Amino acid sequence: MNPIETLQQKQAQALLGGGKDKIEAQHKKGKLTARERIALLLDEGSFEEIGMLVEHRARDFGMDKQVVLGDGVVTGYGTVNGRLIYVFSQDFTVFGGSLSETHAEKICKIMDLAMKNGAPVIGLNDSGGARIQEGVVSLGGYADIFYRNTLASGVVPQISAILGPCAGGAVYSPAITDFIMMVENTSYMFVTGPNVVKTVTHEEVTSEELGGASTHSTKSGVTHFSFVNEAACIQGIKQLLSYIPQNCEEDAPCIAYESGNEIREKLNKVIPENAQQPYDMRDIISEVADTESFFEVHKDYAENIVVGFARIAGRSIGIVANQPAVLAGVLDINASKKGARFVRFCDAFNIPLLTLVDVPGFLPGTDQEWNGIITNGAKLLFAFSEATVPKITVIVRKAYGGAYDVMNSKHIGADMNLAWPQAEIAVMGAKGAAEIIFKKEIAAADDSIAKLAEVEQQYKNTFANPYKAAARGFIDEVIEPSVTRKKLISAFKMLENKAVKLPRKKHDNIPL
Repeated sequence: MNPIETLQQKQAQALLGGGKDKIEAQHKKGKLTARERIALLLDEGSFEEIGMLVEHRARDFGMDKQVVLGDGVVTGYGTVNGRLIYVFSQDFTVFGGSLSETHAEKICKIMDLAMKNGAPVIGLNDSGGARIQEGVVSLGGYADIFYRNTLASGVVPQISAILGPCAGGAVYSPAITDFIMMVENTSYMFVTGPNVVKTVTHEEVTSEELGGASTHSTKSGVTHFSFVNEAACIQGIKQLLSYIPQNCEEDAPCIAYESGNEIREKLNKVIPENAQQPYDMRDIISEVADTESFFEVHKDYAENIVVGFARIAGRSIGIVANQPAVLAGVLDINASKKGARFVRFCDAFNIPLLTLVDVPGFLPGTDQEWNGIITNGAKLLFAFSEATVPKITVIVRKAYGGAYDVMNSKHIGADMNLAWPQAEIAVMGAKGAAEIIFKKEIAAADDSIAKLAEVEQQYKNTFANPYKAAARGFIDEVIEPSVTRKKLISAFKMLENKAVKLPRKKHDNIPL
């Protein structure tokens, strides 16, 4: 056999992974193979593989007789919509996708290249965890990856798709990355599996209940997106990439946009006359953003706050908005963490921020206090305060108490603060404030109910409007709702060259 034939034979062998039987078994589970996933993700014909002929080095437990070229992970680079992307795709047909020393080295190699060349890293995870036949060597391989995840954080975007099991140490690499995507019924993440849970805590729980896509997208917030199948998940990765730059040195993506009539009359009627009545904040987002451009993140977790990417006049922006349709839009522990995480990502990658405010305050109660609403609420405050990207805030209705400060107020560095005429900006609601301020007068009145109604209206007339804040300069402009989109296009354009010089420091110490 000549050298070229030898090469071709080895390449064909590598392309088969664990063999036809295991590929068929993968398909029967409703899962794609490692290479099929890469083919779906990257532009046709753009993939260049690195490390196809790598072999593991283990010799114990009969491993010297079980050698598969590529060693359970396909790595390399290609393009998505013409943009350079680095990718690794774990191959479950080879030792269950378990991570060995050389498997880890292949992943580290493309992560190093991504850092040197300033391009995103996409991880397609489908692994049974550390390869137990290699012992501590495989654990060291995980740690090598974790370290690179940390170095790359905030430098290049990192996206993890969980397309199979992800247990033990394997969950921490995705957890460090910027976004996690899961597939319903075929992927799961947990530190300890159902059998260990049963042994230690005597709880009976399935893999899906313990760490499936539904669990992590609604209860824990570990995953940002949940999809019905792998094809939809990979399409979601492509959509996400369209909103984010290649690295921290680039500006947010901007696509061609033809300006037209930017007035949105529907916004004049979106807020109910009754200030206690809920509405869907997405109705406002859809009017101020470019048509069908809103790509929501963490949709099913902490639904009292809405975050996601959109475009305004073709420019990619991040949106953080209270959601009056859920818990009246209050800030609680989960909403604060969700918002803070998203704000920090946008700031790291130069994506301007739009904040839409309708918040009655922080959620009271022992559950919130005992579980750290103070520290967790401070995360959102810290994230907005440290962000140096263009920041614009629109108060559409309520902005009460400390939540007014936290939701990107002028005082913590917002560049432009706008308010609609029905905005209420005060320390607290009129009824509660009146009961405190006029406590003696109400008690002394012949008709305390009538007196309360009178002083409540007095407080409303004084504070339940945007004009006190505008008089102080805390609000730059009170605007008709219908012109909001027009004002945002102008303001984001004005702020596109914003530059901020921060105090010299090693790094900040956000209240984790």
